[in-house]
Amino acid sequence: MRFFIRFLSLIALVVAVIAATIDSIQSVSASRLVLTSFGDAWLDASPTTLIISESFVERRMHPLAWELGIGWVLAQPAFAVMLTVSLLLWMLAYKRRPTAGRFAA
Repeated sequence: MRFFIRFLSLIALVVAVIAATIDSIQSVSASRLVLTSFGDAWLDASPTTLIISESFVERRMHPLAWELGIGWVLAQPAFAVMLTVSLLLWMLAYKRRPTAGRFAA
């Protein structure tokens, strides 16, 4: 299970790097800062899953959960959201090293 979560973390990191690269290329070509929001990136990649997710959250939870909670995440830059997801998955799969000795604190 830990391997699978680390693999998902790696995939999220790769997506974050790709999103940052696309934003940097667009920023250089436009001569101004261009940041693609996570919602726009999701809409470009798979519009049906975005609509399905929105209806699922509004039906199972409260409609304000989509507008206030998930809507805020969708407005953030795509590379930052995926970087955060990657970090959280890595932290979830992290295994601490055992202490040095028997009486170590």
